[in-house]
Amino acid sequence: MDPLILSRIQFGANISFHILFPTITIALGWVLLFFKLRYNATNDSAWMRAYFTWVKVFALSFAMGVVSGVTMSFQFGTNWPRYMETVGNIAGPLLAYEVLTAFFLEAAFLGIMLFGFRRVSNRVHTLATVLVAGGTTLSAFWIIALNSWMQTPAGFEMIGGKAHAVDWWAIVFNPSMPYRLVHMLLASGLTVSFLISGLSALRYLNGDRSESMWKALRTGVFTAAILIPIQIFAGDQHGLNTLEHQPQKIAAMEANWNTGPNVPLVLFALPDEAARENRFEITIPDGASLVLRHSTSGVVPGLDAFPGNHPPVFPVFWGFRIMVGTGLLMLAVSWSAAFFLKRRHSLPKPLAMLMVPMALSGWLATLAGWYTTEIGRQPWLVTGVLKTADAVGPVAGSHVALTLAVYLILYVLLLIAYLGVLVHLALKAAKDGDSSPLPGVMKAAMSQPAAGE
Repeated sequence: MDPLILSRIQFGANISFHILFPTITIALGWVLLFFKLRYNATNDSAWMRAYFTWVKVFALSFAMGVVSGVTMSFQFGTNWPRYMETVGNIAGPLLAYEVLTAFFLEAAFLGIMLFGFRRVSNRVHTLATVLVAGGTTLSAFWIIALNSWMQTPAGFEMIGGKAHAVDWWAIVFNPSMPYRLVHMLLASGLTVSFLISGLSALRYLNGDRSESMWKALRTGVFTAAILIPIQIFAGDQHGLNTLEHQPQKIAAMEANWNTGPNVPLVLFALPDEAARENRFEITIPDGASLVLRHSTSGVVPGLDAFPGNHPPVFPVFWGFRIMVGTGLLMLAVSWSAAFFLKRRHSLPKPLAMLMVPMALSGWLATLAGWYTTEIGRQPWLVTGVLKTADAVGPVAGSHVALTLAVYLILYVLLLIAYLGVLVHLALKAAKDGDSSPLPGVMKAAMSQPAAGE
């Protein structure tokens, strides 16, 4: 058993599980703020019912993200010790900034969001929601800054085999960071939009026609309908940035074996790396040149330009297509649902049934995009600085295999439990409708001005 392969699989499994939950909390905090501000402006209790339903999802997702994140930090010391030895002077501070400026902010004020409404004023409760939402985005900022630096490192110098910071501004705002941050924030927004839409559709199919359900459903659907075309544009700009700074990743994404002009856009293929060709391919003539160079005769880099220094083609090629395909399905579903909600104020049953499994479409697109990004960086852990094979520790393959098996079993059980709780919350909300009393002071506050103290 190869410790390198097993360690990569283990870290990939850990981060795949972990990323599911920050992808929800980053945007859900802002949706909760929207619900709260709408209540403050209208004094409509349905907005607070939606808030209390989804703040439970936020708390559960936050807890799952914290727990799964701890296991990843352990692996830096056990499986990948050379990583911190080589770039710890940069990675360490960025991770510390995330904890000090974002995680503590989220953790402290999340308590007020969940339990403080019985003890604090409406204004303070709203402020807590603002700070938690801001904390989730700030957390994403620091993590994306580190990940982007690993993809396109800048602002450092190597001294004695170790990276030392020269310009922190250049480190944080490295060439791919702005594109990657925007792409991730939009991905989180879409993930949450479809999660809210899907669970609201489940309530709809169970006969719930309450105002809180309609408000959550419309928020999810219309937000998704707005964000998906923006994400398509942002993704295109991110791709052009990748072409400039990581052309070997683009070559793998397009399964383009030879550099040249008039490169077709490969819609479907089975890349054969041994034969250096695509089998059963379906292409659009000159499509890749047009998309990447905005000219049918544009020269697109091929894998032949990076012998021994390009990522595995098959997973990068298909990861990208799964992400794009899921995005196009999101576009069709969200716009169809928006049309029916706007024009007919209802959902056809087949569309509502489709929206239920689409609740997890954001996860699918995020994971596919994440795999494209991370596998596309190979064979480097930090591009041009540290290869993945050079960072792995001396842990025996049998030990990694054992812990990997434990992780996988635990993660499957946790994921089943998490999804079960989400379905339970949706069905309970469908059963209660708008008849259940609001908690504590918020119930009494319905008779008071929303902005009152």
